[in-house]
Amino acid sequence: MEDAGILALYFARDEQALAETQKKYGPSLFSVSYQILRCQQDAEECVNDTYIRAWNAIPPTKPTFLGAFLLKITRNLSLSYYKAARAAKRGGGQVEALTQELSDCVTGSPELLLEAAELSRLLDKFLRTLPQKERCVFLRRYWYCDSISDIAAQCHMASGTVKSSLHRTRGKLKRYLQEEGIFV
Repeated sequence: MEDAGILALYFARDEQALAETQKKYGPSLFSVSYQILRCQQDAEECVNDTYIRAWNAIPPTKPTFLGAFLLKITRNLSLSYYKAARAAKRGGGQVEALTQELSDCVTGSPELLLEAAELSRLLDKFLRTLPQKERCVFLRRYWYCDSISDIAAQCHMASGTVKSSLHRTRGKLKRYLQEEGIFV
């Protein structure tokens, strides 16, 4: 079923919308959650929570891209769950480590620099300027939270090459944001 049909079911408050969403997007949502949590049960719970959040948000929200809308919910839920389950006092820290890697590009809270929508627009615009492989490496690291070794294997690159690519891309992002008037 196409996204427009699924959205129509949500707007009609037809529970079939959840079944169609699961059928079309379930595997992708699970994959994103599992990449972050590395636990099947936790990933399944986050995906189920995604369906609940989508049901509660649609309507009034009418997402332009249903898949991206659902993936964002899943990713945010997974990161929140990961952070709560692996707080620093329990020896975690991957989310904090990834945030630290990007701290040279954006300091302070992004909300203080720009509204979230503006920052998102700038990041989308920046990502479109990158070559496909460089964009893939950057997104695998900072969106899907893949490890350097996983990215290296997926992209057929050496780990050192992945690290160098990420370093250069963060530098490009920093310069891009400065050109857009965000000084870091």
